[in-house]
Amino acid sequence: MDPFLALLNSISSALSGADLASLKFLCREDVSKRKLESVQSGRDLFGILLEQRLIASDDVSFLEEMLKNIKREDLVSQLKQFKEEGEVSAPDDQPDAHDKRLRKAAIEVICENVGRDWKMLMRKLEISEVKLDRIVAANPYNLREQLHQSLQEWQKWKGRDAKATDLIKALRDCKMNLVADNVEQKLLQLNTETR
Repeated sequence: MDPFLALLNSISSALSGADLASLKFLCREDVSKRKLESVQSGRDLFGILLEQRLIASDDVSFLEEMLKNIKREDLVSQLKQFKEEGEVSAPDDQPDAHDKRLRKAAIEVICENVGRDWKMLMRKLEISEVKLDRIVAANPYNLREQLHQSLQEWQKWKGRDAKATDLIKALRDCKMNLVADNVEQKLLQLNTETR
């Protein structure tokens, strides 16, 4: 399923009749009156906007402006989250189940053992300062959650290339050798269990 269409469907479900009327009004310059008269739901409107290339998965600025205009900040934030996370990775970009298990275990160990120096680790993994700041702002008093969200962000960014061995290397580069040893031990334990 196309994640962008799923998002539009979700936004459509959240629109009230008054919201839809306002959106139709805002589209008057860009969409013909005849087409707007046929619109009965958000899905109808989004279908027309997609057809006319006023919105696309890589360009949601028009929709964002309209939602801001009708004061639906909740829907604007859904849209922003989609923009930041990008499209869901294609299936061939996903790691296999074994790699996923190893990475998940590594992330759990890291979250349990890395403290205040978590940002140094994330910089080694090349996560941007902007993303780190956004994560801190979203979880201001929860260090563990900040670290967990940052690791999720790294995982999304790397896709199939997100490997537990990269996490271990980054830990060693940050001189977090004890945590790296704990991760290696956990992975060794998982590897022996699967044999």
